[in-house]
Amino acid sequence: MAEEDALGRALSAARAYIASRVDRPVWPTITLADLRAALGGPMPIDPIDASQVIDALARAAEPGLVTTTGPRYFGFVTGGALPATIAAEWLAAAWDQNAALFVMSPTGSVVEEVAGAWLLELLGLPPTASVGFVTGCGMANFTALAAARHELLRRVGWDVEGDGLQGAPRLRVIVGDEVHVSVIAALRLIGVGSRQVERIAVDGQGRMVADALDRALATGDGPTIVCAQAGNVNTGAFDPLDAVADVTGRRHAWLHVDGAFGLWAAASETLKHHTRGLERADSWATDAHKWLNVPYDSGLVFVAHPAAHRAAMSLNAAYLVRESQPASSTARGAPPPVAGAREPMDWTPEASRRARGLAVYAALRSLGRRGVEDLVDRCCRLARRFADRLRQEPAIQILNDVVLNQVLVRVVPPTGNADAATHEAMRVVQEERVCWLGGTRWHDMDAMRISVSNWSTTDGDVDRSADSIIRATRRQA
Repeated sequence: MAEEDALGRALSAARAYIASRVDRPVWPTITLADLRAALGGPMPIDPIDASQVIDALARAAEPGLVTTTGPRYFGFVTGGALPATIAAEWLAAAWDQNAALFVMSPTGSVVEEVAGAWLLELLGLPPTASVGFVTGCGMANFTALAAARHELLRRVGWDVEGDGLQGAPRLRVIVGDEVHVSVIAALRLIGVGSRQVERIAVDGQGRMVADALDRALATGDGPTIVCAQAGNVNTGAFDPLDAVADVTGRRHAWLHVDGAFGLWAAASETLKHHTRGLERADSWATDAHKWLNVPYDSGLVFVAHPAAHRAAMSLNAAYLVRESQPASSTARGAPPPVAGAREPMDWTPEASRRARGLAVYAALRSLGRRGVEDLVDRCCRLARRFADRLRQEPAIQILNDVVLNQVLVRVVPPTGNADAATHEAMRVVQEERVCWLGGTRWHDMDAMRISVSNWSTTDGDVDRSADSIIRATRRQA
């Protein structure tokens, strides 16, 4: 069959790519013009056999792939993809389940139910919290903050889902000064402009100062959201969550924790002290496609108040078959709702989506609790190895305390501009293509940002990459 032949061709191309990851250059060499020429041209007029389409796509696209799933990609806090999760994604695509309602995919619903319970236990969150499987941490932040908006306004007698924001009591939002941009974007989506957000002081590693938060909260009242973070995007540092929870609890504020990658430290016996107090928050957001190493796109939102979460997200219509739907509104002849079934669309902004819970389930099942802990611990150990190797070079400074998987690297030559030297060293590293790492601006200094997040990274990969950075640095001397 043509369909089976196309799947076979795709499998062969995928296997070839996976086999090449260890040694292939991390950054592609093809030019933009050549890539456009390979993939472009006029749209075909007549149908083309599926196997031919896959063969042509693989040939044209492969030279433009960044080896983000390889062991020496250290940019953007990007995880790889565990073997079980890749296979689960292939099944999800072949099964093509719309994981919106139980009646549309009982498997999609139950997989999310089981994986969600495992995640709450793994991360030490309240077992009664609700869980949503979303596209990424940005959408997880939005979902959690929408639940916060609902609950805080409900407490003062306002129905935001029914009456909107025009005329609603003002929401106050307080964040640390190094809040991640995805939180600001999520706040805009719930109606809080970036200039309305109150920023408070952080320490030298980007951690929120709890006393500054206490003083800020004392200056006003009304419905208030406090956004803390587990894992600063540059340094990996954690806000003092226990102290922050003390303050927010006294003031009856909603505490949300943005833990895009740092939330996974809670799965490690040696690292979970950083997350002390995490369980006292009202909501949490994280990425599965970062440290759990599942394919894109996969984020997770947890809310300690399921009723608020559901009220902010759920929808009803006559054609939807669900337990919460009034029997009188169910279309005649439609299958009856299943009592007790989890309706995935109650917990996410999407009414139609793929069954992304399958990859999360596969990751947790394949790794187990000990495997997740080992993955997190190993990446952090390798980050420390990176820092130890690089700081031996006289012209290299490590700017942060390496408490997690993030390393900030700055080139400071004996003479000349350190920002320019850092930029040039990074350019040379990218050009050599042994590894890939991103740039950042931190405390008015340019730096290279290394994030060790991939399950397949080894000591040898770190050493090869460190050697490349050192070679590039010495060219700036």
